[in-house]
Amino acid sequence: MQQILECVPNFSEGRNPDIIRQIAEAISSTEGVELLDVDPGKATNRTVMTFVGKPENVVEAAFQAIKKAQELIDMRHHKGEHPRFGATDVCPLVPVSGISMEEAAEWARKLGQRVGEELNFPVFLYESAASAPHRKNLASVRAGEYEGLEAKFKQPEWQPDFGPAEFVAKTGTIAIGARDFLIAVNYNLNTTSVRRANAISFDVREAGRLTKSTDPETGKEVEIRTPGSLKAAKAIGWFIEEYGIAQVSMNLTDIQITPLHIAFDAVEKSALDRGIRVSGTEIVGMVPSGSDGCGEILSEKTKSFYRSSGCRTD
Repeated sequence: MQQILECVPNFSEGRNPDIIRQIAEAISSTEGVELLDVDPGKATNRTVMTFVGKPENVVEAAFQAIKKAQELIDMRHHKGEHPRFGATDVCPLVPVSGISMEEAAEWARKLGQRVGEELNFPVFLYESAASAPHRKNLASVRAGEYEGLEAKFKQPEWQPDFGPAEFVAKTGTIAIGARDFLIAVNYNLNTTSVRRANAISFDVREAGRLTKSTDPETGKEVEIRTPGSLKAAKAIGWFIEEYGIAQVSMNLTDIQITPLHIAFDAVEKSALDRGIRVSGTEIVGMVPSGSDGCGEILSEKTKSFYRSSGCRTD
């Protein structure tokens, strides 16, 4: 079977169409890859691109895109709703067919090494390519964001995997990894309250919420984590100025565990319990065609949801 690898880099630019075009051209002009989707976001000031091809071609296209982003994006002036710490913020490789996750991780390591050596800025490996357990979760790697990088590099446990262990102000850093298919989806709410949007996200995300309590034996204040209703789901609440509404922004990291329609139902229920409605949905990037997370024919409810989001159901 021919090896097919997908790459879904996220660039810290969603407002300048010329910069987005030049990065996309760096990908599409690479032989042997097909650029499938370019999805910019104004409020997040972030663009997600999706392309596929043979592993060696995909990795070459990824390098050229990262290089172009380094040239064109200045992180010293970047502002946006989405967490970020670099010009190319994340660059995951996703095995599609004929290639194992470990092989994809090895390609991620090769890409990371080349970026660090040739472009001379710090590189972290994450997910299946992570060099240590505490680096597996992207949220941990990106904690502190761009503004916290200088302090982060002073910590022995957060030395970069490749490139200099120093703050490169213009470019920041990058997370390169290998992972399974991920669905990014935003739920529009009929409220402007970020507090309420976050409350809904805490209800549903796997990490749940932290609450403070007093230990009856010691009298000391302790934090208690209460898990949310969905496994393999990450979520936060934010305000989208261009829409004038709050959103719950979610990543589904394993659609075999939590498919899209189940996540929608959970967000809708939590919102209704709080007197709020989900007024629309927004898919970021692409959704695997014909999958309801169970390897079976799509249910009519799932088909209806996917169609309403502009996704294929064949």
